[in-house]
Amino acid sequence: MMRKTSLILLGAAAGAALTLVAVQPRAVFFGSSARAAVADTYKQLNLFGDVFERVRADYVEKPDDTKLIENAINGMLTNLDPHSSYMDPKSFRDMQVQTRGEFGGLGIEVTMEDGLIKVVAPIDDTPAAKAGVLANDLITKLDDDQVQGLTLNQAVEKMRGPVNTKIRLTIMRKGADKPLELTLTRDIIRVRPVKTEVKGEDIGYIRMTQFNEQTTDGLKKGIADIKSKIASDKLKGYVLDLRNNPGGLLDQAISVSAAFLDKGEIVSTRGRNAEETQRFNARGGDLTGHKPVIVLINGGSASASEIVAGALQDHKRATVLGTRSFGKGSVQTIIPLGSGNGALRLTTARYYTPSGRSIQAKGITPDIEVLQDVPEDQKARDSKGEASLRGHLKGDEGKEQTGSQSFIPKEEKDDKALKMAVDLLRGVQVNSAFPPSAKTAMPN
Repeated sequence: MMRKTSLILLGAAAGAALTLVAVQPRAVFFGSSARAAVADTYKQLNLFGDVFERVRADYVEKPDDTKLIENAINGMLTNLDPHSSYMDPKSFRDMQVQTRGEFGGLGIEVTMEDGLIKVVAPIDDTPAAKAGVLANDLITKLDDDQVQGLTLNQAVEKMRGPVNTKIRLTIMRKGADKPLELTLTRDIIRVRPVKTEVKGEDIGYIRMTQFNEQTTDGLKKGIADIKSKIASDKLKGYVLDLRNNPGGLLDQAISVSAAFLDKGEIVSTRGRNAEETQRFNARGGDLTGHKPVIVLINGGSASASEIVAGALQDHKRATVLGTRSFGKGSVQTIIPLGSGNGALRLTTARYYTPSGRSIQAKGITPDIEVLQDVPEDQKARDSKGEASLRGHLKGDEGKEQTGSQSFIPKEEKDDKALKMAVDLLRGVQVNSAFPPSAKTAMPN
């Protein structure tokens, strides 16, 4: 029987569903040493059964059997790496809703760090963003409940709730003298993953906040809208802003990359076994008409964002500008466990850029580094990156890097990266990395 799964790319945040793939059953042949290993494994499972029964029988209060099993499963998975976990049925349903781009909550992309909830980035135009929640904030309490001891899924569940209900967040922020308390009102979070505008009368600006099921369609509509407002002979090029975009769906990362490429490999994924390697190629042609492209990234650009930046960088289709990205170079597979049993989110592969680069625990290095002028009270807010997460998959030996600036000024006039991108497209500034040299591009 074929088991259906779905692949996702998570930034540092709880994720989303993706394209279905079929996993063929494997024939397994055991030698004597393998049989011994299996026997030892079953002894350990018997030990688990003994402990489970003793807890059920002797714990001071009658435990919930379902919760005991779920917590045991989640403990097994969370000890593999920061991105593997168990989703109970409700969390699984919520994840499926989130990937469609509409869900109830606060609008915060989060991860778990040292037992606390760490904000990867607030989603634009949501209660979290409006209340002043910032990237790298640590959430210590939800109303009067301590976050310490909760799993990531449990904390996310507490932050969600009926629309128009309030929740109080206690936040530790570097540079603040004492914890901050923010009261947020839950709302329907309609994630608009792509926003476009015209800069001046000659630059197309595309801001992409995440990769959900609506992202590619939003990109196509955005490019068409820009073309309708700027005549082709006046259009200098495009700025694709992926800063603080934590990632999302693999198929959307592929189709977004393909929108800027005529052909060639976009990304490959490689699992434990060689036969699991998959390669994904561009089809359909460059929607921008081969206009110059500059991609903006920073320490909050993760996973699917890094696939897009890496593909366009390797093919010399775009110049990447900003600061080094997060370094999330692994793929998670969502494995449904049957009706009413939830699903596993399991790390099953690493991904590689067209040139064969793994960015795991390292990130994409920009062609042009541009550092922002960071206010004094936020200078300690740089993203620590994948390499700082406890239990992360190891990157290439000796090449792991942590820490990269993720601050984006609120005022456009203060945004040095965006200003330089626009100036390069207009020819006001010159840099040897722009335009990229097609002679050193990956072969198609």
